[in-house]
Amino acid sequence: MDAAQQEATARARELQRNWYGEPLGALFRKLIDDLGLNQARLAGVLGLSAPMLSQLMSGQRAKIGNPAVVQRVQLLQELSGQVADGSVSAAEATERMEEIKRSQGGSVLSNTTHTTNGSGAPTVRRVVREIQSLLRSVAAAGDIIEAADSLAPSHPELAEFLRVYGAGRTSDAVAHYQSHQN
Repeated sequence: MDAAQQEATARARELQRNWYGEPLGALFRKLIDDLGLNQARLAGVLGLSAPMLSQLMSGQRAKIGNPAVVQRVQLLQELSGQVADGSVSAAEATERMEEIKRSQGGSVLSNTTHTTNGSGAPTVRRVVREIQSLLRSVAAAGDIIEAADSLAPSHPELAEFLRVYGAGRTSDAVAHYQSHQN
């Protein structure tokens, strides 16, 4: 890989970090590991071609152009967390991945049965992901941080919210939310 290609890849990964919270290669590898998939199976569940998934993972492409695919990524991330915490079995995860594969996408703020707790209310993680998705659909993480910095003197709580939920990692935002509930 020559210097220009390396620079383009680094730029694409930085854009991915701003848009999705982390480079897609890291995000997809985590899903592959957590859900026991291979790249071809992940591509199939997401509704991407294997070459497109590979290009996104390697930084040859920066953005997922189809909102339905972005929503499937979010659903898989939530499923991955549920598998990790033991609330979903491997067999149930396989069934849910088939449902995710068939999903056509929809509103970024959709409320599906797979994103609720036992009482029917959305999980904290799902609400956080929806807030992040909404904020990141209108601005990159760097822009959100810039906005937070300008709001900090007059509205420190709003600035903190933007930093944590708009530009931070999902796990940090969930922890932030939970720490403020006690």
